[in-house]
Amino acid sequence: MNPLIKYNIEQLYQEDYSLWIEQTTQQLREQNADNLDWQHLAEEIEDLGKELKHKVDTYLKQLLIHLLLYQYWTEEKDRCGIVWRIEINNFRDELEWLFESKSLYNYFLTRIDLIYIKARRQAILKTQLNEQTFPKICPFSVEQILTDELFF
Repeated sequence: MNPLIKYNIEQLYQEDYSLWIEQTTQQLREQNADNLDWQHLAEEIEDLGKELKHKVDTYLKQLLIHLLLYQYWTEEKDRCGIVWRIEINNFRDELEWLFESKSLYNYFLTRIDLIYIKARRQAILKTQLNEQTFPKICPFSVEQILTDELFF
């Protein structure tokens, strides 16, 4: 492989990321493996996987926070309940789209307990309620987390 071509491809990644994506995509479609920027391509694919997992964690955390608010912050439910329900549905939709990937759904299943701890902490801070108000272990089944008919 011509070292000048490799240098230009790697330099392009640093200087014009959008153009690098276009050229890399074109090279992949043409099956032009000789001129690919393999190092950055591998990093980008790895980062894409991390980003998708981060989205699962973020949407799950927000969903659990709102489920906790809806279930346990009874003093505010009349005033805020509809907004919480809308947010719950929005986060469920986002997760549903991500779960078109079976591996992301399986990842979600492994993260519920850890993310619940973070969501519980956030709910305690938001509500200023006694921490005993919220269960220490996630009180929602996977079905309750993901299916609105079971919760409202």
